Amino acid sequence: MHISSVLLLAAGFAHARRVVQNWDITYVTTNRGLPQPAKRGVGVNGAFPLPVVEAELGDTLVLNVHNSLDQPTSLHAHGIFQRGTNYYDGVPLVTECGIAPGSNFSYEIPLKQAGTYWIHGHSREQNYDGLRTPLVIRDPKDSRRTDGEFLFAVEDWWPNTFQEVYPILTAANPTVSLFANPPHALINGVNANNTQSLQFTPGKTYRIRLVSMMSLPLWEFTIDGHEMQIVEVDGVRTKPSTVNVVRMSPAQRISVLVTAKESTSMNYQYHVTMFGDYLPAIAGVFPSVYNGTVVYSQGAPTFVPTEIATGFLDEIGMQSREYTPALVPDRSIYLNTTVGFMADGSTFESFNLVTYRDPLVPSVFSALTTGDMAINPITYGPQTNAHVFKYKEVIEMLLWNADTLPHVMHLHGHTFQIIERGFTNDTTGVLRNRVAQTGYSPLQRDTVFVPKKEYAVVRFRADNPGVWLMHCHFDWHMGMGMNMLFVEAPEMMPQVLKVPSRIADQCSAQGIPMQGNAAGNNAYNVSAAPNLPFLIANTTRVQ
Repeated sequence: MHISSVLLLAAGFAHARRVVQNWDITYVTTNRGLPQPAKRGVGVNGAFPLPVVEAELGDTLVLNVHNSLDQPTSLHAHGIFQRGTNYYDGVPLVTECGIAPGSNFSYEIPLKQAGTYWIHGHSREQNYDGLRTPLVIRDPKDSRRTDGEFLFAVEDWWPNTFQEVYPILTAANPTVSLFANPPHALINGVNANNTQSLQFTPGKTYRIRLVSMMSLPLWEFTIDGHEMQIVEVDGVRTKPSTVNVVRMSPAQRISVLVTAKESTSMNYQYHVTMFGDYLPAIAGVFPSVYNGTVVYSQGAPTFVPTEIATGFLDEIGMQSREYTPALVPDRSIYLNTTVGFMADGSTFESFNLVTYRDPLVPSVFSALTTGDMAINPITYGPQTNAHVFKYKEVIEMLLWNADTLPHVMHLHGHTFQIIERGFTNDTTGVLRNRVAQTGYSPLQRDTVFVPKKEYAVVRFRADNPGVWLMHCHFDWHMGMGMNMLFVEAPEMMPQVLKVPSRIADQCSAQGIPMQGNAAGNNAYNVSAAPNLPFLIANTTRVQ
């Protein structure tokens, strides 16, 4: 379970390496070694798991992709800001056109951030079907040294493909339960029931990188009899925070330091618990607890705890390591995460009852080709729910979830400060949990979990010219339309973004227009753009 090395191909001097991955994205029919029937997944070079990608700060990551699927594909480096390279963010019909079947494409991504990230498919929910892997970027100048490192990349593997799931999700009266066959867990691509042991040496300190590549469930990590210090959240260094359990939502990453005990008289267990109170429990099947051994001495007895630790992280009480006081917002936007239904009863997810549909013209091209019209949100189409921000404007988002299911909100191109949490039924404000206003450096992350009947307030600075997706990272909810666009400093984008010809070549090969508004018009008229009536709010939800 140690992170294995990948081939680093050097080009030029030591600090300008090109880390090259050659990926043929293919269908792979497999059960991943799990006790369930095989299904068609999306893998790389005919196999699972995908290779772990490792690099250093200052490298350039080159992903040479051949698409052997019968549908477009794309890759998103989750958590990477893509400053000046918005066109490599991997969102089809937003920042690119996708990679056409049978064609080749290369992402060349300058790595300007160190930390723990991951790469996943961003076309047609291919992430759900297995197109995902960790991305670890180390800083050679990091003064924090450890004696070893372990990786836990945890993912769920469902017995059905997203193509099979989607009609059931959106059906007016579904007759099939999606939870009849719950998912199994994989750790580092292997059946979680077959996890490897961790070898600890007394007194040594180890870094454990936790990467949640889940599409739906939550999970927790704990080691019996050991405390953990959180030192990184979603790629951002934090002030050390001591915990005995770490809870992870889909797409989140956390690094912890664990110092081994001085004695070798006992061995211990670690536990990975996959759960979700929004998923029905099945006795002996779900929630699922996967156990592994922390070995101090072969043959030593194993410590038996009275219970397995569980609990939420105190995000409001945590602080980022580099002091950044709470941003003062220039504007605040209210985003109501809702499920709604159409006249025929079919259901969709939405922000403020607007369910997302792709524009005809990729939004980055609309921003680059429409001149003064680029500052008007309607330019990007009625179903993208676009918001246009000025350069360096501080944006506050009130993420309101009065829904009966939780949501996991991810913003591309940024991290945001966690400012406040609370409950949607609070009428007095007594239950508000808010960061201190002075001398405090709020936790920054790029993905926040918002439980049902709760809200979160987050803030970020719009200092990254480009078009960025904001969405729920539950794959089911994203596929059902809980996405929207943030367009930042469109007047600066022609100077900042120099779109490579290979992007345009993919658009041309697929017949996708590259100029004009969402409908391809050089005017405000967007009548030809994909459009749906506003949804009707649904007060109950049946999955």
